[in-house]
Amino acid sequence: MLFHGYFRSSASYRCRIAFGLKGLTPEFRGVHLRRAEQRLESYLALNPQGLVPALEVEGHVLTQSLAIIEWLDEVFPEPPLLPKEARARADVRAFAQAIACDIHPLNNLRVLAYLKTPLGHGQEEVDQWYRHWCAEGLAPLEQIAVAHQAAGPYAFGETPSLADICLIPQLANARRFGCDLTAYPRLTDIESVCNALTAFAAAKPAQQPDAEA
Repeated sequence: MLFHGYFRSSASYRCRIAFGLKGLTPEFRGVHLRRAEQRLESYLALNPQGLVPALEVEGHVLTQSLAIIEWLDEVFPEPPLLPKEARARADVRAFAQAIACDIHPLNNLRVLAYLKTPLGHGQEEVDQWYRHWCAEGLAPLEQIAVAHQAAGPYAFGETPSLADICLIPQLANARRFGCDLTAYPRLTDIESVCNALTAFAAAKPAQQPDAEA
């Protein structure tokens, strides 16, 4: 397996956590987003969207972090990242998608860059945009996580799931943009529990071979 990613990409971060939980160490190739390497012809030939991550497996290219993670869970089923019961799986997927499909796209680098050029917004306005949509997304997730708190220390039970895999990179990104997370004590408690695991700690952006100071 050859994994194309970027150290600061939340979507790449999710996949790194999943690899770690599954005990997998794919070969890594960095795609530097701020240098526009995702727009090179060689990369667009792999992923026409020009996004990270992408995973090459036996001549096939997988894209989109949730699709990659669910593929991993099907091909390498232990430990499972989704519950066995159908309704519980739907709950976990809904939590994960609330982050990956609702919060993260509005906070994506290409969206933030477009706000500045060509729309002409200053950095403080862009940061305010980020913080607003992050708060809009995290507030209901805090309520959901509190409702499931009795099930275990993770978002949905005694073991980490796809929900935790999506949550931790989003919280790390929020901190990078100066978001106030004091209104989400349950989410930050989950974060602490997750980051105590090697799979989560090793997946942090600062630990990656392409990380920058």
